[in-house]
Amino acid sequence: MIKEIEIVCQPVQHNNLIALKQIVASVTNIPENKITSLKIIKRSIDARGRNVVYRMLVMVFIEEIFIPEVFTINFKNVKDAKPIIIVGAGPAGLFAALKCIELGFKPIILERGKDVKKRRRDLANVNKQGTVNPESNYCFGEGGAGTYSDGKLYTRSTKRGDINSVLKTFVAHGATEDILIDARPHIGTNKLPQIISSISQSIINVGGEIHFETKVTNLLIAFGKIRGVKTNLNNEWNAEAVILATGHSANDIFEMLHRQHILIEPKPFALGVRIEHPQYIIDNAQYHCQLRDPNLPPAYYNLVEQVENRGVFSFCMCPGGIIAPCATADSEIVVNGWSPSKRNNPFANSGTVVQVNLEDVKGIGDNPLKMLEFQQNIERIAFNAGGGKLVAPAQRMIDFVENRLSNNLPLNSYIPGVKSVVLNEVLPNWINTRLKKALPVFGKKMKGYYTNEAILVGVESRTSSPVKIPRDKESLQHPQIHGLFPCGEGAGYAGGIISAAIDGINCAIATSKLLL
Repeated sequence: MIKEIEIVCQPVQHNNLIALKQIVASVTNIPENKITSLKIIKRSIDARGRNVVYRMLVMVFIEEIFIPEVFTINFKNVKDAKPIIIVGAGPAGLFAALKCIELGFKPIILERGKDVKKRRRDLANVNKQGTVNPESNYCFGEGGAGTYSDGKLYTRSTKRGDINSVLKTFVAHGATEDILIDARPHIGTNKLPQIISSISQSIINVGGEIHFETKVTNLLIAFGKIRGVKTNLNNEWNAEAVILATGHSANDIFEMLHRQHILIEPKPFALGVRIEHPQYIIDNAQYHCQLRDPNLPPAYYNLVEQVENRGVFSFCMCPGGIIAPCATADSEIVVNGWSPSKRNNPFANSGTVVQVNLEDVKGIGDNPLKMLEFQQNIERIAFNAGGGKLVAPAQRMIDFVENRLSNNLPLNSYIPGVKSVVLNEVLPNWINTRLKKALPVFGKKMKGYYTNEAILVGVESRTSSPVKIPRDKESLQHPQIHGLFPCGEGAGYAGGIISAAIDGINCAIATSKLLL
């Protein structure tokens, strides 16, 4: 017999199968010696009370043999199958490729950046030298922006597709089975690159192709139909379908589409700063303790407040994390965050941003790039305020709210360095005003949050794409170009690794319907 039951356990018990069996036996009155095995299905932390506990859904095997699931992917070879071009090797592109193979098509991925191994050298230069390779950085390269910025797998996109199948694909390529269980699954920047490489190898092993350092510069179109792409190497790649999965930072792709008179639209996004606290402050607030139980992970938070009819919210929270320089061109500052798998760094950071609506930004006529140009201008202002070499403008939290220059800045995780500035000079007034009103309110919601031990580092500007590439709701094709499938974050249809992967899968299915 197999039963599913919910149990509650203390942090020290959450990985102890003997203790969990004892809890199950006491809750169900099933003799402990008849419980042959347990399988944890879901696991989450409940910190609402004074005593923090784990809540679990477990599958109880009563005099039954538990056979562990084997996570493998077996595809037929597609070397000689009909090709589908995929532009971009981020989560959307890679999972689109896997689905294409499953459906009997040959994916040809064209990626402007480098593979994960070569990409590391460019990231080292970003951090140590303050120099950016515009084709290989935190945003561009094998695995996309997610590879070296955390691997958080939490998503609210539960209706777009099968999240569990995406997670199982990660497990089949080296991720731990914990990501199938935890309420907020996370791989970690130290482990994700190897997993991404394994996924790429699976694509190549069955006849798919991945071409790095191959940048698409033009779409080839005839009579309203896609016929392929042209690259920086002056090569033409021909196919009847192109999945455009280039990510939210591929500004030149948006400019290319505009130049080719292909319909794009300005899109709202969010803008603000990355806020970093010592991790112990967050632990103390969330776990109601002076010292975090070693059986609990570093605590996270999620904060939101309406200020002057506009949402101010935390975004991409990284416990035990690092603030990363994510610029994709010279003379701009862009910050993001990531955590290693153990989340064992002494700081916690989160983007804290304000929604930017279309009416906030003036544009000339119907300029579809007006939000992008606004974003770029803020990033250049931040670069100039920092003084170069990716040094970021920063301010202590209470100093920011009270509009005074910080005499000094606290220790922090941003490797290129920070410079004390008044952030009023970097961000628009309507952003500053809302942040200043929201931060003390956040401090009332979470004890210790509102403190001058926290540092605000600017700017967090790549929360989502500032441009939308429209597509038909049913066919997922661009309304003007037959065979062009806008996909993922860059097109405005995803926000994170999982939702991007699901959108890639959906676009591959839609593409197969066109070609069959």
